[in-house]
Amino acid sequence: MKSNLGKMTLLPAALAVSVACAVPVHAQSATPAPDGETFDVGQLFATTCGWCHSDGGRAAGKGPQLMNTTHDDDYLRSRIKNGKPGAMPAFGETFSDAQIDQIITYIRQLKPHEG
Repeated sequence: MKSNLGKMTLLPAALAVSVACAVPVHAQSATPAPDGETFDVGQLFATTCGWCHSDGGRAAGKGPQLMNTTHDDDYLRSRIKNGKPGAMPAFGETFSDAQIDQIITYIRQLKPHEG
């Protein structure tokens, strides 16, 4: 009975980690990742970062608005890799350096929606 209880308490944590680490590999505006897999940074942002950075990073949500951020690339890279305790998970084990660079490029190219 005790071993089943331990498994049941780990299930929500494992599910949360799997959702946070989901990396889509096929989409419309995909670019090749260094490992040869398809990497759509916009889709990745929507499914992984969009939980906190609303409207694809264009608006504040649980996390800050990223469009027009005044933080430099080194700051963004560090925050993505290392996270912020109690505020943002670390993705340094999830994304390669090249993928993190693509995420930073995505953030830098954010513009308001037209129309």
